Amino acid sequence: MQKNKTSPIVRWSAIAAVSASTLVLGGCAATGSNPQDPYESFNRKVQSFNDGVDDAVLKPVATAYQTVTPQPVRTGVGNFFGNVGDLWSMVNHLLQGNGLQAYNHMVRFTTNTVLGIGGLLDIATEMGVDRQKQDFGRTLGAWGIKPGPYLVLPLLGPSTVRDTVALPADWNGNVLSELRPISHRNALVGLKVVDDRARLLKAGDIVDSVALDRYVLLRDVYLQSRQPKGDGRVEDMDAGKLPPEE
Repeated sequence: MQKNKTSPIVRWSAIAAVSASTLVLGGCAATGSNPQDPYESFNRKVQSFNDGVDDAVLKPVATAYQTVTPQPVRTGVGNFFGNVGDLWSMVNHLLQGNGLQAYNHMVRFTTNTVLGIGGLLDIATEMGVDRQKQDFGRTLGAWGIKPGPYLVLPLLGPSTVRDTVALPADWNGNVLSELRPISHRNALVGLKVVDDRARLLKAGDIVDSVALDRYVLLRDVYLQSRQPKGDGRVEDMDAGKLPPEE
């Protein structure tokens, strides 16, 4: 019988989650001046590692991808992964009691899958059915669970204790996690990572040129994006992400 191989991303993510839990439960000394970021010294080291990986691998690959791939193709790739994500957003809206948004995301997924050539075209947005992305970390927040300290996870980037705990649910909630053979699943995951990074190239360069402290800016953007709205719902914007490429 063939053994089920675990993808590198899942392995790294599991290590990150265990490291984060060990850090919090171990009661490391608080060194940060921000009460939401008591482990700033640790987080800065992890971000420095992540930045090194990004500079050496992700950014060059994303730059090459953006250079050789026509804009319409990149748009289609982004639409496809967004359409896949609409299913998990629908589930999380249901878990939060947002019946209307759950219905809207069901409409988005079915419309874009059938009329949008498997999600390559975002017909639903053109029809006025907007996306309000949700994940299990946001759902836990809607249930009243506090975010806990800010954490930077190896390779995965900004997070909190709550969002780290929610990661396994988000991984398993993505329909691509069930795709077989595993090589096809891993190829799609890799494409998504590169496509996401390519969309942040221009915005990332702007941040690097204007931010006095890049770490503080990214931390504050992430934490702000995870704050609940005034009506009790969790913020819909993509946490910690900058605007998509133009």
